[in-house]
Amino acid sequence: MTAQTPQPEQPEQPRHPLLLSPLTLGAGADALTLRNRIVMGSMHTGLEDSARDLPALAAYFRARARGGTGLIVTGGYAPNRRGWLKPFASELTSRRQARSHHQVTGAVHEEGGAIALQVLHAGRYGYHPFSASASRRRSPITPFTPSAMSTRTVDRTASDFADAVGLAREAGYDAVEIMGSEGYLINQFLAARTNDRTDAWGGSASKRMRFPVEVVRRAREVVGDDFPIVYRISLLDLVEDGQTWEETVELAHLLEQAGVTVLNTGIGWHEARVPTIITQVPRGAWRSMTARLKAAVSVPVCASNRINTPDLAEAVLAAGEADLVSMARPLLADPEFALKTAEGRSDEINTCIACNQACLDHAFKNQKASCLVNPRAGRETTLLLTPTRRRARVAVVGAGPAGLATAVSAAERGLAVTLFEAGGELGGQFRLAMAVPGKEDFAETLRYYRRRLDVLGVDVRLSTRAGVADLAGFDEVVVATGVTPRVPDLEGVEHPSVVSYADVLAGRVVPGRRVAVVGAGGIGVDVSVWLTHDPSEDLDDWLAHWGVGDPSLHRGGLTERKPREPQREVTLLQRKTTMIGKDLGKTSGWAHRAVLKQSGVTQVAGATYHRVDDAGLHYSVDGVETVLPVDHVVLCAGQESVRDLYDDLVAAGVTAHLVGGADVAAELDAKRAIEQGTRVAAGL
Repeated sequence: MTAQTPQPEQPEQPRHPLLLSPLTLGAGADALTLRNRIVMGSMHTGLEDSARDLPALAAYFRARARGGTGLIVTGGYAPNRRGWLKPFASELTSRRQARSHHQVTGAVHEEGGAIALQVLHAGRYGYHPFSASASRRRSPITPFTPSAMSTRTVDRTASDFADAVGLAREAGYDAVEIMGSEGYLINQFLAARTNDRTDAWGGSASKRMRFPVEVVRRAREVVGDDFPIVYRISLLDLVEDGQTWEETVELAHLLEQAGVTVLNTGIGWHEARVPTIITQVPRGAWRSMTARLKAAVSVPVCASNRINTPDLAEAVLAAGEADLVSMARPLLADPEFALKTAEGRSDEINTCIACNQACLDHAFKNQKASCLVNPRAGRETTLLLTPTRRRARVAVVGAGPAGLATAVSAAERGLAVTLFEAGGELGGQFRLAMAVPGKEDFAETLRYYRRRLDVLGVDVRLSTRAGVADLAGFDEVVVATGVTPRVPDLEGVEHPSVVSYADVLAGRVVPGRRVAVVGAGGIGVDVSVWLTHDPSEDLDDWLAHWGVGDPSLHRGGLTERKPREPQREVTLLQRKTTMIGKDLGKTSGWAHRAVLKQSGVTQVAGATYHRVDDAGLHYSVDGVETVLPVDHVVLCAGQESVRDLYDDLVAAGVTAHLVGGADVAAELDAKRAIEQGTRVAAGL
């Protein structure tokens, strides 16, 4: 037998070679080489709006640069005051302001990162009385009617964009992004919907394109041939009288000629009645549109919208659909997204679940943005997990969102954590949420926590109901025992047709064809969606239900909606007389209400419940009694805190912390629960 020569071990090939490969933008002295293809897309945090918040903004971006992000794009800065998003919002109009930005750009550069400033004119989206646009047409999402810009003002505004680009370079930014999508000013000039001008800036598609082309041309004149200029182009307006695909491609070619370095992609105006980024939008829903643009142009193209994992980003690049991938909220959720990917630790990424609850909902309510799954986002200077000097023993009881956040955050500080969970699995009520169609990504949060508990060496004790005696000897006790569904005072509640939402979502009960859902808060809406959803629905079906068509055939990418075929007949009832779903998320609630309508859910407000018997649910509205014959009545009537253990601890003289639903049993509020758990852990 011939001896075999030992072969040297081959280094393991990276799982995401394209995503992690460098890319050079531009040429010459100002060429920018990105360390990878990961772009943190622009998202307004509210930290941009005041000079006193610049240190916090610098810390926020520093964390993402330290985490390995290839290119960071800031929130939008207006080129003049009429372009403000709101009164006294972010702008870049003077050298003094540019000098103050050096603390932001310097922080990113110290971590080896690159950063681009986005120049954004709100146009008719400006939330102030002196907004201005292509024409005098009010937006449905703001109360102010804009003034129509004069021909001279349009020309001056194009130069203001260019001046802001020049100031961004003086401020130390490595590139700029010109915001030409999402329905902001440039988009407003491009669409007949918002541009009825008859001068040189409107009246035909080619004249409507003049404004963005002039903005880019003048910006290029200011910064020279090599400085990277990214243009965010709208691939699908998803509004009536939007652009055709032919117009979009023509604009892209004109922008290339004017000097654009990269085309980043945007989907839908903010006023569009098609969801584009929320959790019910399938992952990678818009990648085919990006691929169409890339095939038509010669400059690099960046994909965006509902791409939240390195595997999906790599797939987009491997398919030749884009050259870069923009992930705004995923980098909000985990500043180390790129680093973990590069180190082969993608299973440790805290994945964005596209809930919008702490990011876009906050931004559109004039609050500072953060993240439901990462409440430290935007609070890097105030919500600190400082390493502890003592090896204290901490008991956390309950492994729902609040308990998981507490346990992980405490362990990250170096505390010795034991996590008790009475059930056999982690997650609590979050496990129910991830069963809802369109919220499957919630499972990623539990995967993240499960992995972090393992990495941090937390002692996890499942199927263990901790009592006062079990907690003796711990230095700190945190009670996160969650909630239990509330059982309303309703005659016949013991009838076999009456079931809890928890039993339905957990699969312990399979409801019949006709169902009444009692309680129309967030849980009631989710359950109604679950009951009516067709599990065989794919991306094509989803697009058809929302009326998304081929923009080369349908202007703006809108066509007739394909009716849904609900799996059950559902009636959703509430005691309140207000509109059902009124208190759902600001930027996503309208879409959930639309799904109810598309699915034929009968909605009843102002109901008084009388009883349940063999005939069905008896209720009345305005004194008129109705009997609703149903197979099942699903109770979604709120929750009650489970705090027996806490009360026992207090009675025994033990000091304990109460977090999450055990503290406040409002609607299942994971945002509050995770933040509260993190803050308690930070203070232990």
